[in-house]
Amino acid sequence: MAKLISKTYGDALFELAVEENKVDALFDEIQQLREILSENDEFGRLMEHPKIIKEEKLEVLNNVFKGKISDELLGFMTVVISKDRYQEMDEILEYFTMEVKKYKGIGVAIVTTAVPLREEQRTKIERRLLDTTKYKSMEMHYKQDAALIGGMVIRIGDRVVDSSISTKLNELQKDLLKVQI
Repeated sequence: MAKLISKTYGDALFELAVEENKVDALFDEIQQLREILSENDEFGRLMEHPKIIKEEKLEVLNNVFKGKISDELLGFMTVVISKDRYQEMDEILEYFTMEVKKYKGIGVAIVTTAVPLREEQRTKIERRLLDTTKYKSMEMHYKQDAALIGGMVIRIGDRVVDSSISTKLNELQKDLLKVQI
């Protein structure tokens, strides 16, 4: 259900950004807004509090953000709060962010390795991903997981390429268990 809500509202915001030719401006503004909201839990608790009426929440919203964010984003937040959907705000803004990245041809890759990669290895991986995908640029995130033993796991959206030694050992073990002597 939350996924459907974030998609519905995120699509509406994305369509507005495209129609108004403000994709870049709204994208940057939303990144700043997400940071502000994540640093201010009290604001979120206030917006989600069941005993505070909508009119008071909207008044607080206007007092805090009017003149500091665009009218489009303020209007969007007003709709979200009016419909009692503030608890999904982060997912909505995340969905919008991913839609903009898709629109601009930016791929998001999570590369997990057993050991830290050198800068030239990171550059080579990014170049290889750009050569083998349809993306114009890549946003790279690197993680470490010693359980991989070696190799790497690359995740781009819902696609995964797993060339880790731990996975290869597991596959070898399964194959060996199938062999009858």
